[in-house]
This record gives sequence, structure tokens and C-alpha cells, in this order.
Amino acid sequence: MDLTAAFPTFIVTLREGFEAALVVGIVVACLQKAQQTQLYRWVYFGVIGGILASVGVGIILANTVQSLAIAGGIYAPIIKQILAASFGLIAIAMLSWMLLWMSKQARSMKGEMQSAIDNALSKNNAGTGIFLLIFIAVLREGFETVLFILAKFQESWLFPITGAVAGLIAAGVMGWLLFAIGININIRLFFQIMGVFLLLIVGGLVLSASYHFDQFVSMLSELSTNSLCFSGSSSCLLGIQIWDGSVLLPDQTFPGIILKALFGYRQTLYLIQVIIYFSFLLVVGSAYWTSITQQRIKN
Repeated sequence: MDLTAAFPTFIVTLREGFEAALVVGIVVACLQKAQQTQLYRWVYFGVIGGILASVGVGIILANTVQSLAIAGGIYAPIIKQILAASFGLIAIAMLSWMLLWMSKQARSMKGEMQSAIDNALSKNNAGTGIFLLIFIAVLREGFETVLFILAKFQESWLFPITGAVAGLIAAGVMGWLLFAIGININIRLFFQIMGVFLLLIVGGLVLSASYHFDQFVSMLSELSTNSLCFSGSSSCLLGIQIWDGSVLLPDQTFPGIILKALFGYRQTLYLIQVIIYFSFLLVVGSAYWTSITQQRIKN
């Protein structure tokens, strides 16, 4: 039982799910303040609709991936590699953007939500406006999780999905404790810690995406009359091999398997792959650190 596959999806959905729970909690609190509790049902409809839509998107994308691989014939391995690389790049872009966006917008979220709710309540179809507000917020977080699972896990989705469900439940409980019972949760600290974990997890996607793209070009080169790979290299596009942890730290046994599941560690690493990885951490990590530092100064 490879329970390690559940760890990264648990962390991603815990963070993303808690963000969605904050939106839901703020909306409920604003409706209560405005004495519009009869609109609560539209909040619940929005949450359920967002979750179902996320699951539906996941099923459609997963079936599409499988269908393309099956229909590809001899090109099936090539299609599988380019799809994995593509999903990886999209997930990297979306999760990185969300990480930076949340670090900058956290302080103004409540005010923006209040404005959006006031706008919805001023119209005749207030219920529809509340529903769409919640639906889009939940679907956005769910779609990011779906892309992450598709990008990181290609063979088996049972444990990644289990981790995602567990993270979602934990996020829901935290949201309930915060708004219903009033337990004090340091939201800023939570997002900062989860942000660091998410940064490292997305960095793992960078390693995986570069590997899949390298495999795609390598396989394509084998079917082509002209080689698309660099000569004199132990990989196709990633340069020379600079790390072999097959004996010292294999990625199929503890603790290497934990590092692989959480942070994308591989027992075989190549020069360009490592350069891309640290470049990503430097650029996005610096932007994230600058953002949270500015927030501390403002506070």
C-alpha cells in the first residue's frame, strides 16, 4: 500500500480547501450580518455544485488521457509523456500563481467578498449571485487539485484521491472550527507554512515535468530519422547525470519514497533538470518571500 502517494494531495487540498472554506465562511458571516439567512441554501448548493463539477472535470480529463493513450497505438508511450509534461506545466503555472496571489490578497479578501455579496444582494437574483460566487471559488480550488493529481500521478489514482478527500475534510473541519465555534486559528501563519510546503511540492512538479518532456523528445527521436537529442549526454535534453542515489537514497524505499511523494525527488538527476528546479525555487520563492514580508511590514 503506497500511502505516500496520499501525502502531497492531502497538503494541496488542505491548503486550497481551507482557502475555499474561508470564502464560504465569510459569505455565511456576511449573510448573517445582513439578516439574509434564507440564502444559506444557495451557499450549500454552491459548495456541492463546485465539488461535483471538480469531480466531473477530473473524470473527463482522466478518461481523455486514457483514451488518447489507448488510441495512440505505437505512439501511446509518447502521448502519455507529453500529456504528463503538459499537465505538469499547467499545474505549475496555476499553483504558483495561486500561491503568490493568496499571499498578496489575503488581507483584502474579506473586504472584496463583502463587496461582492453586497452587489449580489442588491439584485433580484441574489441567490444566483451567491451560488455563483461559492461555486466558482470551490471549482477553482478543485480544478487546481485535479490538475495536480493528473500531473503527478499517472499509474494509480486511488491513494492520491484518498489524500485529496482527507485534505478536503480537514479543511472543512478547520473552517467550521474557525467560523462556527470561534476557535482562534492563525490564518496568516497557516498559509505561510502551507505556502512553503506547496512551493516545494510544485518544485517537485518541475522535476517531473522536465523528466517527462525529456522522455517525450527521446521517444520521438527514436521514431525520427534525425536525432532530436543532444549528443554526448546521458539524457536526451537534460544534460549529464549529476546524481545517482539508487544505492544511497533510492526513491522506492524509505525515506527516499517520502521525498519523492512530497517534493518530487528522483534517484537520478541531471544537470539541466537541477538548474531548472533551483531557478524555479529562486524566482517563485523570492517573489513569495517578498510578498509575505511586505504583508508583515504593512501589519
